This record gives sequence, C-alpha cells and structure tokens, in this order.
Amino acid sequence: MDNTPAPPGQSAVVDLGQYPTAQAFVTRCAEFFDQVQNLTPGKELEARLNQTHGPGTPYYEDLCRYIREGLDEGWVASLEVDGRRYRRGKIAEPSEATRFFSITTVYMDSGGAGDGADPHDGNGTKDGGEPAVFSGQYHKHPYGEINCVVQLDDTAQLQGMSGWQGAGWTSPGPGTHHYPRVRGGRLVSLFFLPAGRITYDASPAMAQPISI
Repeated sequence: MDNTPAPPGQSAVVDLGQYPTAQAFVTRCAEFFDQVQNLTPGKELEARLNQTHGPGTPYYEDLCRYIREGLDEGWVASLEVDGRRYRRGKIAEPSEATRFFSITTVYMDSGGAGDGADPHDGNGTKDGGEPAVFSGQYHKHPYGEINCVVQLDDTAQLQGMSGWQGAGWTSPGPGTHHYPRVRGGRLVSLFFLPAGRITYDASPAMAQPISI
C-alpha cells in the first residue's frame, strides 16, 4: 500500500484480496449494517449501540479482535497523516454489500501519560497533570457517523459530540463537525459513514446543528 502522507479526506483503499482477515472483517461489518441501515446517527443511536453492541458483547469484541489483527497484518490505518501517531486507512468504499456505508480506520496516539509526551505540542494537549490530548483533522459529517472505539490502551478515550468515550461507540448526528481528539493513550477509531460522506471544509466557527 502507498505510505505517502495523506491529505485531508484521502487514503488508500485496502486490497481485500491480499488480506483474508480483512475480507472476514468486512463480512462481519455487513451483518451490522443490515441492522442499522435505516437508523439515523445521533445521540439515540449512540446510546442504543452502547447498550446492545457495547463492550463484552460478541459483536463488539469481534470488531476489536479484527482491528488488532489488522494492525499486526498491516491493513488497518497504514497511511500516515501526521507521522506514526496519526494514521488512516479505508477498508471499503460504499457499495451494495456494505449497505452503502464506507469503512475507515484511524489510529491516534495522544502520547499517553508518563511516556515523555510534550504537553505543549500544539495539538490540544493539556498540562497540569491532565492526560495529553491529540487532535486530528477538523471535519464534518454531512449524513452523520457511526464510530466504534477500539482501545489499544485501557486508558485511551475518544471525544465524541457527547463527551469522552472509552471502549464503546460514538455517533455524531448529521451535519455535526469537530476535531477528532484522543487522550490517555492509543486507540483506533473504526468509523462507518452513510454514503461515505465526509468533508474537511468545515471550521470550529460554524454553528452545530440543533440536534447533535
């Protein structure tokens, strides 16, 4: 796969033919899409997924297992966006097989706690004893997003529209926009986009939709 730095919104698509594990992973994702294809991303779906597909459930644990195997095999988040600490990779484009969701993985590492991370690295980190925070590329979800948080460190959390989330799910609603932020270590953000829609032309100054 091409490992040149990735501009906003661009990443190589995994050649599933080279990775049987990735093929099995996409098949497992398709089972999930069958269940959520007619549901709208947002707070209600986020709460529902954390209850029905959260940590400890077979589906969530399977996704985490596949993602960790994919990191080892090289088909998860292989394209560097900002060095090794911020990487992205697209597993599947929208298609009939995926109920027209795209599948993307993003690896983020805040530097964790106690590993010498600079608390003033210009990426939203904090000092005063609080966990380091790393911010990714600002973006907008025109049709919303469904995001599975796969912890690689037990302390790692992803910031969703409703606050910080460790193991589990976030689901920003249609029209929301934000910096993807991680604190407390390493994780993979496995996200599904209806119709594959995402845009990088939003800014923090823009108003959020009434319902996020």
